[in-house]
Order: sequence, then C-alpha cells, then structure tokens
Amino acid sequence: MQSKRVTLLYEMDRERDDWVLKEDQVPESRRHDLVSDRIKGLLAGFAARSGRSMKIGRNLALRWSKKRPQIGVDPDVYVLEPPPPGGDEFESLKLWKPGCFPPILAVEVVSKSRADKDYAASPEKYAACGVPELWVLDPKMCGPKARGGPFRIQVWRRGKDGDFRRVYAGEGPAFSEVLRAWLFTVDEGRSFRIADDQAGTSWWMTPEEAERAAKEAERAEKEAERAAKEAERAAKEAERAAKEAALRRVAELEARLAELSSAPR
Repeated sequence: MQSKRVTLLYEMDRERDDWVLKEDQVPESRRHDLVSDRIKGLLAGFAARSGRSMKIGRNLALRWSKKRPQIGVDPDVYVLEPPPPGGDEFESLKLWKPGCFPPILAVEVVSKSRADKDYAASPEKYAACGVPELWVLDPKMCGPKARGGPFRIQVWRRGKDGDFRRVYAGEGPAFSEVLRAWLFTVDEGRSFRIADDQAGTSWWMTPEEAERAAKEAERAEKEAERAAKEAERAAKEAERAAKEAALRRVAELEARLAELSSAPR
C-alpha cells in the first residue's frame, strides 16, 4: 500500500529578495508573547542549572549575508552557545563577524497574521543561516493545511549532510537533539513544557518557578523540622506524665501498705 505522505527536498538561494525585512513590525498577540516568554524562561532555567555558557533571549536581529545585511530573520526565542562578543550589549547577530555563530536553537511561535510565512519561510531562513535546530510552535493551530498542517509542534533539524529536515510534526512529545530533552503541549495545546524524559516525570522550570520551588522546599523542611521537634516535645511530655503517674501509683501503694501494716491485728 502506497504511503499518503511524501518527502519534498529542494535547493534555494540563501539571499532571496522576499526575505528583506520591513521596518514596521506587526504587533504580537498576547498568546504569542505568553508562549514566547514561557519558552524563554524554561530555556533560561536550563542554562542556569547546567552551568553552560549560553545566552537566551527574544527577537534577535539575525543576519547572515554581509553583502545584503537587510536580509535576515528575527527568532521569537533563541539560544546562543557560546554567547557573542560584547556580552549583553549586542542588538543584532551578524554571522560574518568574528566570534558570531548561529543560535544552536531557534523558536518561532506562529501568529495568525503571518501563519503562512511561519510555516514556509521560517524553515527556509533558518536553513539558510545555519541554525542546527528550529521549533515552530502553533498553539492556536492557525497554520495552513497546504503543507500537511496545522501542527502544534514542528521540529526541524540539520543533518550531517547539511540538509534541513522536519523530523517531527504533531502534538508532542517531540525530542530536541540540541537540548537532549522533550517538548510537550499542555493546557489543551495553549502552552508548552519541557522535560528531561519522554514520560514527563522530570519537568523543567523557569528561574522564577525554581526559586518558588526552592522556597517551598525550604518552608516544607522547616515545617517538618518544627513537627519533629513538636513530636519530640510531646513524647517527652508523655514520658514525664507516665513517670509521674507511676510515682503516684507507687506512693499510693506504699501508703496503702503502711496503712495495712499499722492496723490492729
């Protein structure tokens, strides 16, 4: 039986005229911002835990053609490893400059106003600029059906031969080779989470979530310590009360014995 799906491969120019960026930016929706900030936070938490020298950010001006610097792409979220020269002072990443490398991971969150471009042009641009892995996230499922979609999660990856292929399209979980982690849809597809394992038992946290979890763990530890001390105090109190009761009983028995001994025979 013939498969219903086919694989389409094609070559393209790395400096296409329709990739020239316009000065006016289309406002992003609240859902777009929430998802982008969520992914950025999870990646920032990962960078902090791992101790790796990374730069996590949003809306980077990424350019790869020195001859035509107006051609580029602005990833919603990016991971740079190593960070570019100049620390946090850079506003754009020009790949022809020394010490500047493509993001190891780029994330595009699909907007209803430009869904066709997010599905078609984004993978082509990231293929052109050398990004190893791209996530295209469509929380509202507003992408076109023309390319088999819409898909909540797409993962594109560069192979050893240099080809840039879509290796996953669906609801998740989807494996990230760059992060060695799994991407999940949550809240009925409205948001996303990342875990170390495919079963989703070891969730990643944002720095804020990690701080809250640490404070909660500290509070729980102090509460457990307080409860242990209270239990110890109660045990000692019970032991003291038992000793006092035993002494009273001995005294009562001794008094009764003395009374019996002094009684006339």
